[in-house]
Amino acid sequence: MIEPPINSLMTKVDSRYTLVVAAAKRARQLADGAHKLTKCNSDKPVTIAINEINEDKITYVRTKSGIK
Repeated sequence: MIEPPINSLMTKVDSRYTLVVAAAKRARQLADGAHKLTKCNSDKPVTIAINEINEDKITYVRTKSGIK
């Protein structure tokens, strides 16, 4: 089973598109050397990013040109 569940993640964002873009941007930051904001057993940047979103450690701002 996928952890955290998609239903839990969808309460943090307004759409699946937003979730994917926010997770991808954060995963890129982590891959480039940013520090983790959550304790996670995985070393994979996407997994860490998803957990940070689920724990409200990161947020997003929707702009005209995309997500910031």
